[in-house]
Amino acid sequence: MTARALIIGAPRSGSGKTSVTIGLLRAFARRGVKVRGIKTGPDYIDPGFHEAATHVPGLNLDSWAMAPDLLRYLARQQADDAELLLIESAMGLFDGIVSEKNRSGAASDLARLFGLPVLLVLDVSGQSQTAAAIAYGFTHYDPQVKIAACILNRAGSERHRKLSGDAIEAIGLPVVGTILRDPTLILPERHLGLVQASEHPEMDAHIERLADAMEASLDLDAIYAAAEPFDIPPGSPAKALPPPGQRIALARDAAFTFLYPHLMRGWREAGAEVVPFSPLADEAPSTDCDVCWLPGRYP
Repeated sequence: MTARALIIGAPRSGSGKTSVTIGLLRAFARRGVKVRGIKTGPDYIDPGFHEAATHVPGLNLDSWAMAPDLLRYLARQQADDAELLLIESAMGLFDGIVSEKNRSGAASDLARLFGLPVLLVLDVSGQSQTAAAIAYGFTHYDPQVKIAACILNRAGSERHRKLSGDAIEAIGLPVVGTILRDPTLILPERHLGLVQASEHPEMDAHIERLADAMEASLDLDAIYAAAEPFDIPPGSPAKALPPPGQRIALARDAAFTFLYPHLMRGWREAGAEVVPFSPLADEAPSTDCDVCWLPGRYP
């Protein structure tokens, strides 16, 4: 089957992209849709939430660190046997480093590279009609990045929803729903980012609440229709990071968790054996391994 795909973007971090993405992933999964999550940029935390919502490993696509052919290859793998891909942007949709075309790390790179539309999440708290000016800027900033529709997040009332939504629809951008302000939907945070999915004591119950909110607030049929067929060239794994050894001692526990899922899969597919150990449990790497890999972690 050919999956449909949609990028979920926003003007900035803290707009609610992650909560919206997680809620939509679970809401579509509850409908029986084979849905998968992807996160742009170097983010190790949100893919864990995507996996918790779908029970399928997440994926990172970083257009700065990964060559375009590798991006295509990994994205096609994630789309295998899927009906819908939701690609969550890091930071603001166009935020990246100054680099060659489509190699900045911004989610907008993937919109251009894959020819995918964007679902814009607008935090309208503290504004009303001004949200339309922001939406207008997004729809005209880059003609190669199509903004298909928007979601209003953290609206304070029905009047607030109407003022913001009517102004945005007047510029020709569809509004596919409004999420009212609700502190219980906010994901917990800690130093440098969100709490990891594995650390949240009631993760599944929280995801269910998010899915309930998305089903009650958003037009899921319109969101599915806004996604477009994910028909891209196959790409190549030639520039993937090769296994650092034949037998890899991998530090893995509650502290050492930041390893891209596609790296582990790629190493195993290349014939390497991964032997986990836990520094937190005072375990040493196995002496019959030929390399020890210490993934990134929280400070």
